[in-house]
Amino acid sequence: MYTIETEVSFDSAHFLSGYQGKCGNIHGHRWTVKAAVCAEQLENEDLQTRGMLMDFKDLKEPLKTFSKRLDHCLIIESGSMKEDTLACLTRDGFRIEQLPFRPTAENLARYFYEELQQMGYPVQYVKVYETPNNCATYQEG
Repeated sequence: MYTIETEVSFDSAHFLSGYQGKCGNIHGHRWTVKAAVCAEQLENEDLQTRGMLMDFKDLKEPLKTFSKRLDHCLIIESGSMKEDTLACLTRDGFRIEQLPFRPTAENLARYFYEELQQMGYPVQYVKVYETPNNCATYQEG
């Protein structure tokens, strides 16, 4: 089995609604997302990618697109912020990205995994690092 892995990073803030502790407050991270794809055979037909599982840039591009969406914004779970607070922040020009899940590293790993999988990538796993020492991994199986 062959595996290639690439990574992207982005900066954003989040908070964990209902969390009793520091993470219940808005705080930021330098998120790093590592994605790996796998295949049993290497490409043989296409001259450009012959001897490769795939070109690294072909895996990195969708990750860049996803991470740009979350870069330099406040990531929140839909419904976790009072409407008037959300309206004030938006009116003052803050960019807020609402997701249908609690923005934990675990849920973000699954989000990136499923996005890549829907695009037809043979995803093996996705890791999301909140810090250089703390990461969550999502893989099926």
